[in-house]
Amino acid sequence: QGTRDHAPAQTALRDRLLSAVVACFKRHGAAAIDTPVLELRETLMGKYGEDTKLIYELQDQGGELLALRYDLTVPFARYLAMNKVTNMKRYHVAKVYRRDNPATTRGRYREFYQCDFDIAGRFDPMIPDAECLKIVHEILSDLQLGDFVIKVNDRRILNGVFAVCGVPESKFIPACSTVDKLDKVPWEEVRSEMVGEKGLSPEAADRIGEYVQLHGGLDLIERLLQDPKLSQNKLAKEGLGDMKLLFEYLTLFGITGKISFDLSLARGLDYYTGVIFEAVLLHQENEHVEEPVSVGSVAGGGRYDGLVGMFDPKGRKVPCVGVSIGIERIFSILEQRLEASGEKLRTTETQVLVATPQKHLLAARLKLISELWDAGIKAEMLYKKDPKLLKQLQYCEDTGIPLAAIVGEQELADGVVKLRDVATREEVRM
Repeated sequence: QGTRDHAPAQTALRDRLLSAVVACFKRHGAAAIDTPVLELRETLMGKYGEDTKLIYELQDQGGELLALRYDLTVPFARYLAMNKVTNMKRYHVAKVYRRDNPATTRGRYREFYQCDFDIAGRFDPMIPDAECLKIVHEILSDLQLGDFVIKVNDRRILNGVFAVCGVPESKFIPACSTVDKLDKVPWEEVRSEMVGEKGLSPEAADRIGEYVQLHGGLDLIERLLQDPKLSQNKLAKEGLGDMKLLFEYLTLFGITGKISFDLSLARGLDYYTGVIFEAVLLHQENEHVEEPVSVGSVAGGGRYDGLVGMFDPKGRKVPCVGVSIGIERIFSILEQRLEASGEKLRTTETQVLVATPQKHLLAARLKLISELWDAGIKAEMLYKKDPKLLKQLQYCEDTGIPLAAIVGEQELADGVVKLRDVATREEVRM
């Protein structure tokens, strides 16, 4: 089916991952919002370029054509327009659905979580964009996934490149989605798709090739600003000016070591209007695994200033920039690392097991565990009237519960509880 069940250990790992990501979003002052899984079909159609075919559509529901959400960005734009919100910093963690050919080993599913962070509103150029890149850098550094690079580009620079290379405007978006394949296939294949399928002239394709294979930093931005053709193009000049500003802010954040200005980055979605970015893991630092997980992009995003206006009856625009963290792909990597290391993951947060050493003490256990629960302490007991003490302590070891609260006849007589540290076997009476 291209979806998967998660065992308790996997769920615990994903929860740990999600809470690390959400902690970062909250640190940056974002508020959580939630939107429905179902959207009107017309809300989603025509927003995703070639990927529109991957939307799950539903049968007519009594006069309404509905679809499952494909991402969290389009519903967010619809939410802003409907509620006339012009300024917001939000995060959203939820499942999205794609009628894709799944590749579960690479973390590609038909149902999966997305973790989005977005800043909506009119602000000075590139300050929110720089913060989005800082967030990606923070999350990937916190999760210690190994070496990564965050590629950045700008749709305006790409469109400028297409214009000066002689591509008609009607073919910008198809050319864009072809260029986007450069990280997966060599230039020759991309070139032949441009000419054969997208109808570009071989000369235009060759000229595009001279630009889209460039990548670097501030030096490359300066060089392109001096480029005789590109510097004459209004869009490209704007994009390059903003890119220079972005790199200045990223330098102040101290993260340019992981940032690459990459002209091959196109991101296939129709709604991007400015800066676009994508984070890629470079390799797996893992000797135990014979074949490293190939997961490709683990985060991506960009600026989409025109999307909210599509849903506003008066066409009012709300500039937005955002990023999505590919949590399932990161999960695939961490899961494989965990298996390789043989480390056991705790599947519950239970702090203490209430145990009894003799028979006929179920009442004492129930009274004590009730007190613990009422005091907000995470506690468990075995669902047997008279379990053996060894079995109870073994359960603590198997599940990683650190403490056992033991009440026997002697403890009841003395009005105490014996607290046992399961790992060290030390005991104290309280």
